[in-house]
Amino acid sequence: MSLLDNILQCKTLSITGMAKNTGKTVALNYLLEQLRLHGKRVAVTSIGIDGEKTDQVTQTEKPEIELCEGTVFVTSEYHYRQRLLLSEIIDLSDDRTSLGRLVTARVLQAGKVILSGPATTGGVRKVLNQMERYGVDMTIVDGALSRKSHASPTITDGLILSTGAAIAPDLNTIVKKTSELHDLMKLPEYVTPQTDELLQVENGIFALTDEGVVPLNIPSSLLSEKYKTELFSHGNKLFISGILTDMMLNFLRMQPEVKNSIVVVKDFTKVFVTPMNLRLFTSKGGQLRVLKRPNLLAVTVNPVAPSGFTIPSQVLVDAVQKVFDVPVVDVVNG
Repeated sequence: MSLLDNILQCKTLSITGMAKNTGKTVALNYLLEQLRLHGKRVAVTSIGIDGEKTDQVTQTEKPEIELCEGTVFVTSEYHYRQRLLLSEIIDLSDDRTSLGRLVTARVLQAGKVILSGPATTGGVRKVLNQMERYGVDMTIVDGALSRKSHASPTITDGLILSTGAAIAPDLNTIVKKTSELHDLMKLPEYVTPQTDELLQVENGIFALTDEGVVPLNIPSSLLSEKYKTELFSHGNKLFISGILTDMMLNFLRMQPEVKNSIVVVKDFTKVFVTPMNLRLFTSKGGQLRVLKRPNLLAVTVNPVAPSGFTIPSQVLVDAVQKVFDVPVVDVVNG
């Protein structure tokens, strides 16, 4: 099944880059064009900011986001004023971001836009829920894997991952890092009737018991050592609502209760631990689970890094394809 065949089954889709300059925006523009050719009505928004002409970190040129007539987009007031296209506003949200309220608009004449949408999972979900009223067939959420992003790509029906030469200056390291992320995507789900409830939680650590979810009154995993007497006071199953770090995992590994413990996080984007520390944790009997796994549909690759380092396109595609059981494509080189 091709990349396009896969995504045509979705009502909502995330495109997520492993790092800057992995070709995410190029993949987005490609998909927007293909969906237009198939007569699909599309909406697009972003977690964070995307579509800027110049990368604010590397000061290198970036591809801009190009929208065709009829596309619905959601961005902040600040970036809506900077658009290089003709559009009509169809909604102005009461929800505020650091760049102003969220503007929902429809493109009247094709052009370019910077997207800066909601920054939280709840905000993205709210945008997704309202798109049906605008006659949209598919909503695409543009995002990145980062501690700075609080929204999750697992709330959409499908996920496209972008990787490439920008990750490392050699093929083996690129494949290794991409494979490690793939392993996190495959973490088993923890099945509980409280899944929906837990996905809404923004802060704290909780015990998962047969009677339900018990707050441990630990505001952050960073304070685990201070509250270690409370940590396993209601059993050995813990839900961490925020990110899971090496520090937290190593602390848990040193506790006597680790042998039969289960640590649950929302999804793979909350796991910021090294493969070695994860192996040490599981070797002690600990288990890591997620509430929701992503539905990975395809992987796109960018064989060129901003530094000028380049890998032959087919070599990169073939190497990454050995890791994944979904289509791996370079949308520029076919």
